[in-house]
Amino acid sequence: MNPTPINSVLELMAARKSVRSYTDQPVEDSVKACVLDAVLRGPTAGNMMLYSVIEVTGQDTKERLAVTCDHQPFIAKAPWVLLFLADYQRWYDYYTACNIDPLRTPEQGELFLACCDAMIAAQNAVLAAESLGLGSCYIGDIMENYEIHKDLFNLPRFVFPITLVCFGYPTAQQKNRPLTPRYDKEFIVFKDTYRRLDNSGFEKMFKDRQAQIFKDRTDLKGARNMGEYMFQKKYDSTFQAEMNRSVRLILDRWFSTE
Repeated sequence: MNPTPINSVLELMAARKSVRSYTDQPVEDSVKACVLDAVLRGPTAGNMMLYSVIEVTGQDTKERLAVTCDHQPFIAKAPWVLLFLADYQRWYDYYTACNIDPLRTPEQGELFLACCDAMIAAQNAVLAAESLGLGSCYIGDIMENYEIHKDLFNLPRFVFPITLVCFGYPTAQQKNRPLTPRYDKEFIVFKDTYRRLDNSGFEKMFKDRQAQIFKDRTDLKGARNMGEYMFQKKYDSTFQAEMNRSVRLILDRWFSTE
């Protein structure tokens, strides 16, 4: 059997973790340029680059995002913040400028392709940043409070704020912090067809994680198992309710017939 190939890219990906605490060292312009160059080389549907990136530089704006993105103060302290947008507005405007007639508005397929493009671009940024010594953290909560974020960034109709990413040089504590465990491949990677888990499968999947969480956490709110804990913490949370409300607004605007 051939040994498992190991290279610097795989090592980088295996060691990456979300970083929410940064030193005061600013991110150099040369480093930013390298990360943004990597963004632009990400795979993209039809080479259309259905995304845009806003570099958030204003401290007042970062302070605002620290509140509107589910009250996460570290956003305001991040040295570098990028907003990734699923963007079909640019192509729709171009078709309009080319006097395409009749011209339908972007539909569900265009939205999903743009979201894929934007997330691929964001992950390219994250890995490039990691290779240059930067830590990063995804902020999915940018999908909350759409009314605020739409006005804050002047977002037109066919632009979806899909993720925010914070970057900075990690503190020593963050560098030394253990990796967050992942679920085993047998529960995530299937061959040929999808496989639903039964109760025994769930018990096996969550056994180690449940033991760790119920040992370390004091905010379980009476949860008896991992399912109840995650239901309370994520699925039935106030921030998830706000995200769902906000995303409905985005979709209503995108698919409006007016």
